[in-house]
Amino acid sequence: MNVLGISGSPRRGKTTDQLVQHVLAAAGHESEFISLAGKQIGPCSACMACVKDNICKINDDMGLLREKILAADGLVIGAPNYFSALNALSHCFLERLCQFRHRDGLALAGKHAVIVSTGGIEPEIPAAMIEKMLPYYQIHHVGTVTAQGAASCFTCGQGETCSTGAVRMLCGEGVKITDDLIPDLSKQPDKIAVARDLGQKLGKILGTAI
Repeated sequence: MNVLGISGSPRRGKTTDQLVQHVLAAAGHESEFISLAGKQIGPCSACMACVKDNICKINDDMGLLREKILAADGLVIGAPNYFSALNALSHCFLERLCQFRHRDGLALAGKHAVIVSTGGIEPEIPAAMIEKMLPYYQIHHVGTVTAQGAASCFTCGQGETCSTGAVRMLCGEGVKITDDLIPDLSKQPDKIAVARDLGQKLGKILGTAI
């Protein structure tokens, strides 16, 4: 049994990546972590060229992931909240799984997935969208873990004075940005515990799967 972790965050090593890795570490099976940061993955073009053989014909980095996705018994799919929606890179990745839906759509059927969902504000939003998409691919939803990430406003250099940024929305006017103020997964041990519990749950499911 093997588990594939996919982080759709364009920010390497941040909250989404870390939380996906915590789930993988606790699963107790062979695993691989893949960050989509820097990868070129476009949206589904609805060209229908994948109907006959379930292989997407768009020439980008999604082709490099295809065999890994098919070979995985379990999936950990992580994504951040961008502007109150699933971020575009993650959405493109999930759209492109459409190549597996044709001819009864059994290529991914029966796989099990844990959802990792993050955001500076409303970290649960990506999870709700991913959970709606999983049934299209007949993937079983094992559970979800959410955590607060650090909005880019905390490190953009203008966060303390910007009147429309996340710093003021979260902390109020006149706040001084300090390390203690910036959200970080290490400050959310309860979220790490949930991630590890879900990893163990996924591992047990895969361990008993026939």
